[in-house]
Amino acid sequence: MMMTRCEQVRMLLQEAFPGADIHVGDRMGDDQHLHVRIVSETFRHQTRLQCHKRVYQALGDLVGGKVHALALETIVPSD
Repeated sequence: MMMTRCEQVRMLLQEAFPGADIHVGDRMGDDQHLHVRIVSETFRHQTRLQCHKRVYQALGDLVGGKVHALALETIVPSD
């Protein structure tokens, strides 16, 4: 059985951000407009731009190719 794009994205992010709380949703039902929410200690003391760059690096060629639009929330866990 073939993986959905959401599953592919979740798998890549789990590899890049071990232990993070990751949610990936399909905003339009077309497997191309995704919403990603990551809660990770990795993002502490980083700018939003730095956090988003790390996510884009983890996803590689998926973004801009098979994933048309990606809404990101990168969150530091509350203490």
